Amino acid sequence: MDAATCEVKPLRTWRSVPVVVTTVAIGVLVATMLWSATRSSSAGLVGVDVALAVAALALVPVVVRRPQIGGVLAGVLVALSPVATPVASFAVLFIARNRPFRQAAAVAVVGVAGEAVQAFWRPVPSLPYGWRLVLMTIAYAALLGWGTWAQARSALLVALRDRAWRAEQEQERRVDEARAAERSRIAREMHDVLAHRLSLLAAAAGAMEYRPDAPPERLSAAAGVIRASAHHALDELREVITLLRSDDAESPSDAPPGQTLADLPRLVDEARAAGQQIEVDDPLGPPVEIPPTVGRTAYRIAQEALTNARKHATGQPVRLVLGGAPGSGLSIAVSNPTTPDSGATGNAGTGLIGLAERAALTGGRVAHHVDAAGRFHLTAWLPWPT
Repeated sequence: MDAATCEVKPLRTWRSVPVVVTTVAIGVLVATMLWSATRSSSAGLVGVDVALAVAALALVPVVVRRPQIGGVLAGVLVALSPVATPVASFAVLFIARNRPFRQAAAVAVVGVAGEAVQAFWRPVPSLPYGWRLVLMTIAYAALLGWGTWAQARSALLVALRDRAWRAEQEQERRVDEARAAERSRIAREMHDVLAHRLSLLAAAAGAMEYRPDAPPERLSAAAGVIRASAHHALDELREVITLLRSDDAESPSDAPPGQTLADLPRLVDEARAAGQQIEVDDPLGPPVEIPPTVGRTAYRIAQEALTNARKHATGQPVRLVLGGAPGSGLSIAVSNPTTPDSGATGNAGTGLIGLAERAALTGGRVAHHVDAAGRFHLTAWLPWPT
């Protein structure tokens, strides 16, 4: 309770500062009008003007806190003495600046009516009644227009600030989404690159561990696979990091091309060197012209399929079939028998989910299932324009 009180008191004090300043400023104008009125009025009206000046000045805080009531009262005082004109004028300007137009217009009409009554019973010899009424009407209309313009300008500034804030929030949201997408992309690239190489390392190391009595040339070949896989893993990891740091939209030629379908024979040879049994049915023959994006996606699909077979169906033969033609699309089919402890038979891992997303970006699709014979099938189709 004490903390709330301490917070409210400074706020009330701060709000009272403009009221005091406004009252002082209006008081100077009222004093000027009072001095002018006492010079031209009879002795009997001087006391009335002084009393009305004090009453009008007391209405300034009322106008600030209760604009309509204060404005109407000030308009009534205008009918009695010109000393109330500054307060009535301030009321019209203040209400037009902070309240709906119809309220300000009503107070302005009351003020003009008060000026008309005042001009009738306290005329100015040098200014005809009609001209005086026209001038006062123009003055109140100008105050009404000025306040309305100021309110519209303030509302426009608030709207622009709100729009800028929303745009900033939207930009921050887009940046967050871009960061999340980039992290997902990095995760997919790291998985595709490292999972293949590490599975080769694991297969070669397992062969050396379980067959320590193998001929020296077999052990040397397995060690060579380990060394080559580690070397290639570092190179491909460096390549992926370079690719992710580059701006494909601005400098696509500077980005490394990465592996494509033409690198598929080397991928198969590396897997076979690690002990994996792979049968390839490639009616496409020699390397053909395939869009780079489709070629990279096809390579990643084959790489992920061979990696999953090594991890989840160790020792089982794998069949890889490629097909298709320009205009009809490129098809990839990978199948292998499953094992009782296979983790890929029940549901798709993150690698297969990443493949589906990667294929969807090129306009293709990826599907996988286990048939009645317990054989795991992964099929993919990618667009291959003519």
